[in-house]
Amino acid sequence: MFTEFKDTSLLKFIDYFDSDQVCLNYLAKYKHSKEYECKKCGHRHFWPGKKMGRVCKSCRYSESVTANTLFHKLKFNLRKAFYILFEMSTTSKSVSSIVMAQKYEITQKTAWLFMSKVRRAMSSSGQFSLTGQCEVDELLSGGKRKGKTGRGAANKEKVAVVIEKQGKTGVKRMYALRIANFSTEQLGRLFSKHISPEAEITTDLWSGYKPLKKVYKITSQKSDPGENFNLIHRCIQQLKGWLRGIHHSVSGKHLQGYLDEYCYRFNRHSSKDTAFDSLVQRMIMHPPVPKKMLDQLYCLST
Repeated sequence: MFTEFKDTSLLKFIDYFDSDQVCLNYLAKYKHSKEYECKKCGHRHFWPGKKMGRVCKSCRYSESVTANTLFHKLKFNLRKAFYILFEMSTTSKSVSSIVMAQKYEITQKTAWLFMSKVRRAMSSSGQFSLTGQCEVDELLSGGKRKGKTGRGAANKEKVAVVIEKQGKTGVKRMYALRIANFSTEQLGRLFSKHISPEAEITTDLWSGYKPLKKVYKITSQKSDPGENFNLIHRCIQQLKGWLRGIHHSVSGKHLQGYLDEYCYRFNRHSSKDTAFDSLVQRMIMHPPVPKKMLDQLYCLST
């Protein structure tokens, strides 16, 4: 009988997923949970295929369990893929692709590619907007450089961040979005994707937020370190520390993937036991992402 894995214990995980076949069965339960429809001809009847796959009775198209998912054309065994998913979803900080490659005896390039696909599954759908008390701020990523500091700094990646507060000292959810600049148009992308017009939002006095007050309930305050914006400043510092400490250097074109990974774990800090199972389902439901498509998916114009 199929039982969802809901735990954060590595020992229990190893005992549960002790073979590739167990991992394959786990994927099949989710992929086959919906009514069958052939990807090529739309026929709704099939024969059981090899390794839990299905064969269309009309056009004879054979579809494996991993086909048309983010596990498509996996370059190493499925058990290793599950271990990587477990680490990325349940550990506090995960690890870099270099360390992941060493741990699971694959190349760094292969580890990075698969982890990048996992980050696609970790990205927010934007369907559950924040509705409570929120704070919005921005950060610059890219290390120390000569020249201007703050919003006028050149050659740095720009990120808009929102948190939903939980009580006076807690954070319920957090989202981060890479933006091209600090204009109203770019900041508005964060608002439209993650914040409900019902939310009560606090920002600093940056002029880019002013036009957004026509749609959102925004209160602007002067930023006074130690006196206000303490929660979001702490979240931003932790995010920047994770990027520097674990990954050291992240290219701008793939930065959004790392932001999605961080927020996926952060937003499940009180339900880590279900994070792995949820991620497996996302991997199954997401269409394949070839390497050449990764850059396009994180285009700033979207």
